[in-house]
Amino acid sequence: MPSLKEVRNRIVSVGSTMQITSAMKMVSAAKLKRAQDAITQMRPYANKLREILGNVSASVDASENIYARNTQGKNILIIAISSNRGLAGAFNANIVKKVNLLIKNEYSESNVTVLPVGKKVQDAFKRTKYLISGQDLPTHTNELFEKLTYANVSVVAEKIMDAFTSKQFDKVVLVYNQFRNAAVQIPTEEQLLPIVNTKQEGSATAKQDYIFEPNEQYIINELIPRSLKTQFYKALLDSYASEHGARMTAMHKATDNAKAMQKELKITYNKARQASITKEILEIVGGAEALNK
Repeated sequence: MPSLKEVRNRIVSVGSTMQITSAMKMVSAAKLKRAQDAITQMRPYANKLREILGNVSASVDASENIYARNTQGKNILIIAISSNRGLAGAFNANIVKKVNLLIKNEYSESNVTVLPVGKKVQDAFKRTKYLISGQDLPTHTNELFEKLTYANVSVVAEKIMDAFTSKQFDKVVLVYNQFRNAAVQIPTEEQLLPIVNTKQEGSATAKQDYIFEPNEQYIINELIPRSLKTQFYKALLDSYASEHGARMTAMHKATDNAKAMQKELKITYNKARQASITKEILEIVGGAEALNK
């Protein structure tokens, strides 16, 4: 049985850890509310704009739409979105696992480049051959989460679109955690470029006809890039909300575990203290009996 001092030190240590995890839980809960409101308001707009974009792209001549070129190339860009900080459970590990599965299975015969957004996924791929090198792509993408605004995201999205239009890459894929609720985050793969045609025969959207004003070329130059930037921004907001939800859940579980451990340590401390008192009483009684004899 450990000594009383050792058990007492462990109780104090677990108590300090519990205070830290509890504080981190409250901080993540406060940030989660703002992040959840942002993605909840953004998602319907982004999804509807993406649907319109797919229909418009189907109506425009493929030779005129540089963002919907039909290519069978093997240069793939995977944009992996994680967080800059840990202590969020399996949040970051799920993204790394998802990217590795894509590289191993779906893109095993392709030239894959990984553009990390977040320090954790950057650390996971910095010693591999997949991390960006020698490309005209942004390198300080980790700073996006420090000030997550549409203006800052647009700059990065423009460089990605330029890399696609200049035929450095034939396909651009987003990998991020989609926010469902505080306890559920879904690792998601989403194609950013080329634009996916959602217009199918027999569907409701297939019957829609658009009047282009002022002309189709203006729509291509203005609406499509804006929609792609919005889609990229939505993925970052999803990941940001998922991060705080995952961290809040992880810190809640850590706090509960610390409470349970502290309770067990207190029981152990009381047993050790009781055993020490009993031993002292026995020594006193034994000494008294020896004196009487």
